[in-house]
Amino acid sequence: MNMLCRVGQIRRCAASLSQTLNQVAASRQKHTLPDLTYDYGALEPHINAEIMQLHHSKHHATYVNNLNVTEEKYQEALAKGDVTAQVALQPALKFNGGGHVNHTIFWTNLSPNGGGELQGELMEAIKRDFGSFQAMKEKMSAATVAVQGSGWGWLGYDKESGRLRIAACANQDPLQGTTGLIPLLGIDVWEHAYYLQYKNVRPDYVKAIWNVINWENVSGRLQAAKK
Repeated sequence: MNMLCRVGQIRRCAASLSQTLNQVAASRQKHTLPDLTYDYGALEPHINAEIMQLHHSKHHATYVNNLNVTEEKYQEALAKGDVTAQVALQPALKFNGGGHVNHTIFWTNLSPNGGGELQGELMEAIKRDFGSFQAMKEKMSAATVAVQGSGWGWLGYDKESGRLRIAACANQDPLQGTTGLIPLLGIDVWEHAYYLQYKNVRPDYVKAIWNVINWENVSGRLQAAKK
């Protein structure tokens, strides 16, 4: 009799756990496409309106939609204890999750009032770690242009050493998740970010984008990273 009671308790617990997991999955906040704080044409002539509209409303939106679908499948695999399915979904999580994270940072890194040089804590850190503002721009531009195929160039913060670092990531690999560096400034060098305007001349696009970098946003990210 005791054995039957224990079996019944186990079944009730399993049913309760399954219900809880389903409720969590159902109540999970879905990712959404962030709004831009400027118009699609606001970054012209450096990045034209057609590129911005397609990049934001089509490409980024696709990463968001695919990420939500993948997370739903992942939650189902978790609820079933299907480790094989969880592992199989990892590449899609990395690609679409990275695409969403990277672009969300990218839009805020840009501003129609951007460009120029900067002052304050960020400028001092750049001088300390690269010698000068111009040296940092040249080093980051070179690393970004040199990305093979599609990817990103990044200025990141190494929390362990307290130093700024430049890195390049392939595809949509997220900087922090793959290198440990906290992202401060990213330059997207997927062709959809520039091809309609700059064709295959990536160096011209990278040179132009410095005119719309939102240094206030980058500075704020550094301050947050150091906390």
